[in-house]
Amino acid sequence: MTQSITRRQALFRSSLLLGAAAMPRTLTAALQEKQSTGLATRPDYIIRAGTNENPYGMSRVALNAIYNNLDKSSHYNFRVRQELHQVIADLNQLPKDQVTIGSGSGEILEIASLIANMDRGSVVTPDPTFQQILRYSSSMGSEIIRVPVRSDMNIDLAAMKRAIRKDTRLVYIVNPNNPIPSMVAKKELEEFVLEVSKKCMVLIDEAYYEFVDDPSYGSMIDLVREGHKNILVSRTASKIHGMAGLRIGFGFAHADHIKEIGAKGTGSLSILAITAATASYQDNEFQNYTRRKVRESKLIVEDMVQELGLNTTKSHANFVFFDTGRELRSVNQKLLEKGIKVGRPFAPFDTWSRVSMVKPEDMKYYAQTYKQLFG
Repeated sequence: MTQSITRRQALFRSSLLLGAAAMPRTLTAALQEKQSTGLATRPDYIIRAGTNENPYGMSRVALNAIYNNLDKSSHYNFRVRQELHQVIADLNQLPKDQVTIGSGSGEILEIASLIANMDRGSVVTPDPTFQQILRYSSSMGSEIIRVPVRSDMNIDLAAMKRAIRKDTRLVYIVNPNNPIPSMVAKKELEEFVLEVSKKCMVLIDEAYYEFVDDPSYGSMIDLVREGHKNILVSRTASKIHGMAGLRIGFGFAHADHIKEIGAKGTGSLSILAITAATASYQDNEFQNYTRRKVRESKLIVEDMVQELGLNTTKSHANFVFFDTGRELRSVNQKLLEKGIKVGRPFAPFDTWSRVSMVKPEDMKYYAQTYKQLFG
């Protein structure tokens, strides 16, 4: 398909050609030499390596779905919502009454917190971890019991069990975790969930499950499928599907819990977001492509970390977490001056940097810049 070029675009391209022709031979030769040595050049945009987004955005299939449904923006979403509901249920081999759709997984997390903490009981969670549900629970009057991760940076399930009190209403685990991209193996987590769910609600946040390639990992949706109660699994279209700005999330639980979540939901879903998600979740090619590119980018950062002799932990997500050995705010400011934005500090790991995977060419520029600044 041919693309039309505006007059402004044509003038811009012409100016680039004229500028290249007028460029001194020494500068041109220097640029060619830089390219031949494999050094990355600074892009003309800020590299977003701090929010765990998909640097490729949405798949073409999802974008086409949005384009083809623009004329339906004046419609309510009843029919298309049912289509997405069925697609997600089928993909996870669950009946529809065990699946709910939210305005991002954040809505699912907050409603789960609301349901579990109606009498303001405590919440047990690893530390550090994703904070949205904890901030919400705290604002509702719940006490947050934070259980530090082990010295190997993995979630300490034994310590979490010991931290559960009579007033504990919710146990929250992100698997793989965030900002530490560690994971809990399926067998170990299943045993924990089955035991703890007899006492209170257990919420497993699987926002990054699509990126895990460790054979010992497994989703807790299997326990939902088996009919166990007090287990809720949340997922999101914000990560591998590149739909962070469209806000689509999913919850999986016993039908009784799903009904209660539905009764307390307050979010609204865009018809365009729904049609995009319906298309994207059936586009395996794009998901596989994203996974390959994430692995490629992770290798670049892991090689840099190893070369500099820095401490890190194995990543099972689309970001890397490593110890800079420096005050992180200063590190982040210097990187930002070079056009790179990475993750904020996460207490108590105030010298550790969370770097989201961007396109490999941008990741090369990041690694090159980091070594120049701090190597």
